[in-house]
Amino acid sequence: MKTLYKVIEDKTIAWFENTNKYVVLENTTADILKRLSKGISVEIIANALSKKLDVPLEKAEDFILNLKKKLYEPNNNTKKEVINDDRDIKKPSSYNFVTFYKINEVIFKISYLNEKEQSLIHPKFEHLVIDAVENFDNEFEVFINSNFIFLYVDKDYIGSWSHHDVHYFQGKFSMEIIQKIHQKKEEEWLGVFHASAISNGKKSMLFLGDSGNGKSTSLALLQANGFTCLADDFVPVDAKKQEVYSFPASISIKQNSLKTLMPIYPELATSKEYNFTRLNKVVRYLKPNNANFFAHIPCNDLVFIKYEKEAKLRCKKISKIDAFQQLIPDSWLSPKKENAQLFLDWFGGLNCYQLTYSNNEEMIKTVTKIFDNDL
Repeated sequence: MKTLYKVIEDKTIAWFENTNKYVVLENTTADILKRLSKGISVEIIANALSKKLDVPLEKAEDFILNLKKKLYEPNNNTKKEVINDDRDIKKPSSYNFVTFYKINEVIFKISYLNEKEQSLIHPKFEHLVIDAVENFDNEFEVFINSNFIFLYVDKDYIGSWSHHDVHYFQGKFSMEIIQKIHQKKEEEWLGVFHASAISNGKKSMLFLGDSGNGKSTSLALLQANGFTCLADDFVPVDAKKQEVYSFPASISIKQNSLKTLMPIYPELATSKEYNFTRLNKVVRYLKPNNANFFAHIPCNDLVFIKYEKEAKLRCKKISKIDAFQQLIPDSWLSPKKENAQLFLDWFGGLNCYQLTYSNNEEMIKTVTKIFDNDL
């Protein structure tokens, strides 16, 4: 099994090819794994560890064996996936909703069997709708059959997902969109991050944080103050140059942000409201101010942003290891070894900040300073 290692601060991040998993390790633990991978016996490694840490030999051996079992042996207790046998599934002969979307000069024809399928995709892309045309560049088909949602792109079967895995379907749909917009295959992407991306025209910045912390609201405030929205919720980074690429979806605005944003965006007062009961949230969508959905730009900074009522503005650099452990769980990362190495090197060069605020003007000034390396 191939493993990659990257020392960051006082820890080692290890990547395991067979599982595409990243693990933060103590440096001593990483050294043990490196020796195991070279075929050095447990007895020899344990003997050296026992002397180094002044612990009994048996204890050192137990530690190494448990480590080997935990990280190298397959876990048979994983949840069984529901497998859909779609060999006899036939595509619908007609669709109830056929919509055309234009992203720059690329035209997509997307067909939905019913309103349910349409509700999973259309709201975020409604601002891109155009009148029906005869000639289009790409055709997507979305339909539910036997409680599974199916996706076809340009007549090719992409996959099917159970209703429990709708978010995986939405992620795959978005991945197919960016492949078509940017003419890059899936293996040419480093990863996709659950974040918001803002640009000053020269470089970009990612906002991260738990749902409800204010990522999208901050993005909306910044795009009203001279910055460009590159992406919201779905932020793709390419492998070749490690640049953030534009994604054309709207910015999702939750109810508790409307009071702040309506004076700036009066269109929110009359925009449609969507109730996502599965996610327990009600949102409206705001058109991004990006005029070029083919844009891609370097990223230097990750900012974990949080709106906190009456909080005094605090902005500080944080541990990259802490940032890494928050970034990974919500991210799709390429399983290719070359891309995993590029990701580790790219992440190692980023600046990581925690920004807590209550005053919008102070937040905008602070973000400007981060862009200008003037913090």
